Amino acid sequence: MTPPMSTSFRTHTCGELRAEHVGQRVTLSGWVHRRRDHGHLAFFDLRDRHGITQVVTNADEAADAHVAAEPARNEWVVQVSGTVRHRPEGTANAELGTGEIEVAVDRFVVLNPSKVPPFYINEEQPGLDESLRLKHRYLDLRRPPMQGRMLLRARLASAIRGALEDEGFVEVETPTLIRSTPEGARDFVVPSRLRPGEFYALPQSPQQLKQLLMVAGYDRYYQLAHAYRDEDMRGDRQPEHTQVDIEMSFVTEEDVISTVERVVTRVAKEVLPDRPILTEPFPRLTYAEAMDRYGSDKPDIRFGMELVEISDAVREVDFRVFSEPIAAGGAVRAIVAPGCGDYSRKQLDELTDLAKRHGAKGLVHLSVQPEGALHGPAAKFMDGREAGLLEATGASPGDLILVVADADSIACAEALGHVRLELGHRLGLRQPGVLAYVWVHRFPMFTWEEEGQRWDATHNPFSAPVPEDVALMDTDPGAVRAQQYDLALNGWESGGGSVRIHQRDLLEKAFGLMGHTVEGMRDQFGALLDALEYGAPPHGGIAIGLDRWAALFAEVDNIREVMAFPKTQSGTDLMMGAPSPISPQQLEELRLRIIEDD
Repeated sequence: MTPPMSTSFRTHTCGELRAEHVGQRVTLSGWVHRRRDHGHLAFFDLRDRHGITQVVTNADEAADAHVAAEPARNEWVVQVSGTVRHRPEGTANAELGTGEIEVAVDRFVVLNPSKVPPFYINEEQPGLDESLRLKHRYLDLRRPPMQGRMLLRARLASAIRGALEDEGFVEVETPTLIRSTPEGARDFVVPSRLRPGEFYALPQSPQQLKQLLMVAGYDRYYQLAHAYRDEDMRGDRQPEHTQVDIEMSFVTEEDVISTVERVVTRVAKEVLPDRPILTEPFPRLTYAEAMDRYGSDKPDIRFGMELVEISDAVREVDFRVFSEPIAAGGAVRAIVAPGCGDYSRKQLDELTDLAKRHGAKGLVHLSVQPEGALHGPAAKFMDGREAGLLEATGASPGDLILVVADADSIACAEALGHVRLELGHRLGLRQPGVLAYVWVHRFPMFTWEEEGQRWDATHNPFSAPVPEDVALMDTDPGAVRAQQYDLALNGWESGGGSVRIHQRDLLEKAFGLMGHTVEGMRDQFGALLDALEYGAPPHGGIAIGLDRWAALFAEVDNIREVMAFPKTQSGTDLMMGAPSPISPQQLEELRLRIIEDD
């Protein structure tokens, strides 16, 4: 039987040969990973994406092959033919799947030499400049760690497709040249040559299109959709990304969550069978609970150290840092860092700076002494109320109590939440390898936008309100909860979705609260509004970021590490030189003019 990867250039891959192949004549092709010369013997580690095989040329046994191999160096592309044999006793390499064997080469062909690469391909290079990697991405992608991550991503995508199709989903592709609509970020726009002065937009998501597919009767849709957002870069964001886009008809919030949870669980166990899921079924928190307990709407639940509301415990303390936020209707919250009561001034200052960067006015620290007394700048204000604070926080001798107070209770929680994550990292509590999924739902539907004097959707404008909150849209929009849900994994937002509004009058009311005129609604959302009058079923869905999913599975903190050709932090492609000017002829065809900066 012919091996499945056999071609005119090889009988086997470089990761395929085992002891059972001993005695067979084989041909391999790949890159020289490493060369070791011993005079009349030369050892080559030959590499392709499947693995590494040791091949040997011997001047005494195959002089022509040995001579032909003499110029070959790292990253040269070569083809070798020879006989598989056991490695000499004591030289097997248990770290390689092919480590029991080697190939005695009698034919060596250089298929293509290589210049000396700008960085090492065959070993890690600490401090390697990312811009150099991105400029030569085709070489960076050749490195085994990058290949491992890209192959992991491929397995992930394949598992997602299989799991969704077994749940009855059908893959439908939607266009990437659409109309510009407001969906939370700036659009990338594409000028139309055939309609001068008019533009397409690249989709921020296929939101309206997937809802239209529900109206069309495709009751379980998915695609691995490309989405584009013109926004500032960060580690988990790129101008273009891939999302696992899902929509379902005749469903409630519970139906969507339970279906997606089945898919996500199956995918995790198929792709990463050795990495445990922390809790099954996944925990569910309301938005309010997540903020109260973790200071984040994407909590990392791999460790405790939860936030504690201590306003009552310090209400009578004569300390303005506490009393003024409480009087303003805010909150005083604390976390306990176990065993950190001996933190140095430098360590405390670092945590204080972190809290301030995330909106806190300061960070109060109190260390618990062996006898239960408190030590720190604010300890003198406690005036006999130490026991109440210790009871409220659960702190013990040797622990460190960290406190943030703010008139804005959400801001208070968010700042302390960032301190919690940093401490979890410093104390080694964010268990590597564990997959800690958690659902967060019941988000506020609207947030007040002071500058525009209107309400903004917290997720997207198509999310449906919780049924019992519909009446509040007329009286108190800020109190309306949406049927929105996020899936968080290890402190990252993995995906987000909602049950959609499927009645035209309710969607128009939501748009009206967000400042859209009737004419504006018809202009920007006319197709969807019209479709809702032609038998639109109840529907909902979710979009999960494939890049983030892959990064979390690969245990890297930047999605560029799992994308084949990403952009830099400034949105540029160093390899292809994009973005770039276009020719005057193209500008003329598109009837565009570049306005130079003064």
